[in-house]
Amino acid sequence: MHHLSYGDVKTAADRVADRVRPVTVARADAGSPGAGPDTGGAELYFALEFMQHTGSFKARGALNFLLAHREQGELPDAGVTLASGGNAGLACAWAARGLGVPATVFLPETAPRTKVERLRAYGADVRLAGAEYAEAAAACEAFATDTGALPSHAYDHPLIAAGAGTMVEEIRAQVPLIDTVVVAVGGGGLFAGVAAAAQHHGIRVVAVEPERCRALNAALEAGRVVDVEIDSVAADSLGARRATPMALAAAGHRNVRSVLVGDDAVAAARHGLWEHYRLAVENAAGTAVAGVAGVAGCGNAHAPYVPAAGERVAVVLCGSNADPAELARDAGPSLEAEPSRDAGPSHEAEPSRDGAASPH
Repeated sequence: MHHLSYGDVKTAADRVADRVRPVTVARADAGSPGAGPDTGGAELYFALEFMQHTGSFKARGALNFLLAHREQGELPDAGVTLASGGNAGLACAWAARGLGVPATVFLPETAPRTKVERLRAYGADVRLAGAEYAEAAAACEAFATDTGALPSHAYDHPLIAAGAGTMVEEIRAQVPLIDTVVVAVGGGGLFAGVAAAAQHHGIRVVAVEPERCRALNAALEAGRVVDVEIDSVAADSLGARRATPMALAAAGHRNVRSVLVGDDAVAAARHGLWEHYRLAVENAAGTAVAGVAGVAGCGNAHAPYVPAAGERVAVVLCGSNADPAELARDAGPSLEAEPSRDAGPSHEAEPSRDGAASPH
């Protein structure tokens, strides 16, 4: 097993520089009524990684993976192949297109048409195989064997994880004395990369998972990688049945804390990000926010991680590839978005020129 190091992340950062969008870090509101325990002056920030190419952090790892193989002369004429209709598939297709490399992405025949269309818009050759992802993955493996295409993975590869970790350097550039970075965890690619960089700088990492989607937490409890049941609102992006050994090793660092949150808290946090900040993100991002007490407007009164007085905390909002209509259905009336005639204008958010609100 490869033990991810800071050197891996630093090499990835140099490799993808000027090809990815540096993450924007914005101050979050703290300490307003209903925000949870008094944070005692903690400074809370959002790392807006959902603004990355293809709408998620996955673009970093996909690009690092392909560039590293190109440097080694290991990019075959058949290109790269992957079984994923989610963020990893989009990121792989985007990175491949930018490098002029063929990308073949396998999906089950039941995949939503919108996913197929988005992948094709990035130039991917989309192959539909089987009724489940396991069958699509098997077809992808057979394709790689038959054609010599380079097989990629959504998260279980050191180059993928190292690429994800590059955002830590960008966060530090904007908040030089950052104490803690909070990330949602699925299979553990993002977490492993972030933890490798954070450990080097003495930064704490809080790994947040839904209670019914807890691959890393269960592995820590068992002392080894184990399979878990998946039944969570965040399963579409965090629903890995097992964490990677690389993630489990990273979780052994002294500055790592694993916490769990309920689905109600995840949904409330995601809803709060929309209502309070006008940020439309995935439930994975809501999971990270739900893990931290004191983020105003995000309904996290019972969050398991309570920052200390003066602690500087950055919460990674990792992706935005969700259906906006879903937020609209769940939102209901918004007093912030539409003040009544009897109320003055809200000063909790400052509308931008395009009508969206920016976090303070």
